[in-house]
Amino acid sequence: MADYLVIVNPVAGRGAGERVIPVVTRLLREHGLSFDLTRTERPWHAAELARQAVVSGYRTVVAVGGDGTSNEVLNGLMAAREAGEGEAAMGVLCVGTGNDFAYGMGIPLDLEAGCAALARGQTRRVDVGHARGFRYFGNGIGIGFDAAVNVVASRLRRLRGFLVYLIAVLRTLIFYYRAPFTRIELDDRTLELPALMISVMNGRRMGGGFLMTPFSRPDDGLFDLCIGGKMSQLEMLSFVPRFMKGTQVGDPRVTMARSRRVRVTVRDGTQVVHADGETLALDARELDLEVIPQGLSVVV
Repeated sequence: MADYLVIVNPVAGRGAGERVIPVVTRLLREHGLSFDLTRTERPWHAAELARQAVVSGYRTVVAVGGDGTSNEVLNGLMAAREAGEGEAAMGVLCVGTGNDFAYGMGIPLDLEAGCAALARGQTRRVDVGHARGFRYFGNGIGIGFDAAVNVVASRLRRLRGFLVYLIAVLRTLIFYYRAPFTRIELDDRTLELPALMISVMNGRRMGGGFLMTPFSRPDDGLFDLCIGGKMSQLEMLSFVPRFMKGTQVGDPRVTMARSRRVRVTVRDGTQVVHADGETLALDARELDLEVIPQGLSVVV
């Protein structure tokens, strides 16, 4: 049988997933790789295909799409691992809007470079996040403002790339300025504060260009957190270029932390939550997150 199963999300990147299939097929054949290729047909199908790929004996499962596709494949691989069905390495060929998971893991963002990386077969072990009761995640969890931005971005159908998220940030600023009182329990301390946003990161960036935790490492067994306190809309706007450069670190209105376990409890009201760019909940009150140290092998 083939060594690689290539799972293509045909609607990823505003339809780029379908358009790149001939290119991906040609490049992988030129590199002499033995692979099968299949398309997803519905939400969460990639997770089902990835788990079955492990059971069937594929050595590497490749996600062709964006962060949502990568998250589904990761969940399928972790479900197989948890069930004792075996393990496979994960590859990514980027054709999505943000591609933040690949960026954080050190996976090439260019399609040709990604195919070359699959041919080399070099892997690294990386951590995996687990939102108990929900799903696994590779790049990060966003709670509050950045999750609201993600909802707005999903509605901008005519734009692509980082511009989608930049426009979404500006639009979200007009109506979203909630900072509910929140309890954040870490390994070594507990924070209680009005929180505009909480990013719990394994990777480094969200939204295709916002460096939430610029010094994060995906293999250190720890989450990196970026917590934004209550601030005015004008203050929020002033932070946009700083998050693009990662220079928000050190500002007293932003708290940075590291922890293996994180429990977030919203005391007054609820918050929007996303995982790897996919909306997890629109009205969450509590989240319990933990790191699975080096739980996944990725092709870099």
